[in-house]
Amino acid sequence: MSASAQEGAVPPVRFGLVGYGFGARYFHAPLIASATECELVAVATRSAERRALVAAEHPDAAVVKAGLLDLVGHAVNQGGWSLRRAAAVLGLDHVRVLRWQTRARVGALADRRPGPDIPVHALLDWERAAILKLAEEWGEIDHSHRKLAHRGSRLGVVHVSESTVLRVLAAEGLRLPAPARGEPGPQRPWPDWAELVPGVIWIYDFTHFRAARRAVVAVLDVVSRYWLSTVVSAQESSTQVEVAFTRALIVDGKAHLLDAQLLDELAHGDVPDRDELPVLLALSDNGPQMTSRSTRAFLAGTRIAQHLGRPGTPNDQAWIESFFGHLKGEHPHLDRIRNPGELEAELDRLRGLYNTVRLHEGLGYATPDDEHHGRGPAVRAARRAGLEHARSARIATRRDLRKDHP
Repeated sequence: MSASAQEGAVPPVRFGLVGYGFGARYFHAPLIASATECELVAVATRSAERRALVAAEHPDAAVVKAGLLDLVGHAVNQGGWSLRRAAAVLGLDHVRVLRWQTRARVGALADRRPGPDIPVHALLDWERAAILKLAEEWGEIDHSHRKLAHRGSRLGVVHVSESTVLRVLAAEGLRLPAPARGEPGPQRPWPDWAELVPGVIWIYDFTHFRAARRAVVAVLDVVSRYWLSTVVSAQESSTQVEVAFTRALIVDGKAHLLDAQLLDELAHGDVPDRDELPVLLALSDNGPQMTSRSTRAFLAGTRIAQHLGRPGTPNDQAWIESFFGHLKGEHPHLDRIRNPGELEAELDRLRGLYNTVRLHEGLGYATPDDEHHGRGPAVRAARRAGLEHARSARIATRRDLRKDHP
């Protein structure tokens, strides 16, 4: 190239990047580097990891403030720009650039750790020792870092937050002893007359829907998983239990068990001398709605025996707990319904879907309606027969193809 051509050559436009995030790394930096009339001369970032990326991907670009100051100096000294304008183009506050220039003149441009080495509000040594002593003396009683924090204030020993107590104990590798929990007693067996067939063993429980501010009691058949009834109410009492079981008895064709005379006698405290076995078994936890005198009288009047689970053992009611978990997990919109009437209507709609459409893994992928009305074994048998027939058909087809194409 001739000397005149070299003299007329336009120098590249020099660029600097403030930050090296996703956009700068994958869009701005490659775009500048790919243009012959542009030059990436500096990248400013506090992250050591990103500075290493800049050094690997753009080795000619400076990764310190010196590169940006060089750009500002070039614009001011050779371009005739003001410092404020050059800083604005780079996305920098001009006061920051002035501060960098001052630090550069004394050789202190490198980033320093912000703040003091030890925070001014850091715990004192005696406070740490007091927390550890508090845990040693009161850990067996309080069993909680939250209680220990308040215990320290109550005793006037140390005043710290609950999270501070937890951090100090964790730093020392200490764990507060958990309170002793008794083992659940042996599970009471079901009565001998309670057969594992649909329509004999029911289970019921309450759950809550926060948006509507309502409690819902549901009755479920343990064997067939058939959702028998639901009651939506603002209260949780024996009244809701009675309404739910009345609806369930009607749905299941057992309305004849609603003996008005017997119910009236039981409600007045008279226990008739009848030698009749219960017809149904109702499983539940030990909630006050289940153990109340009104509930016991109503269930006895409808020839339903109660079977209460062990306290603190939700696995004894696993069927209804699983049901509520699937109901809320598969239909999260239920927790967003605010109108109680809409919630009740939606639960009624889902009850039909759950009973007649949804396939239940625990029933061999039959529906609860199939199982409850005796069609479950036939559905499972048809599935097995269909699989066997399809396998035989595939084998026969492949054999015929081999005969056609030896």
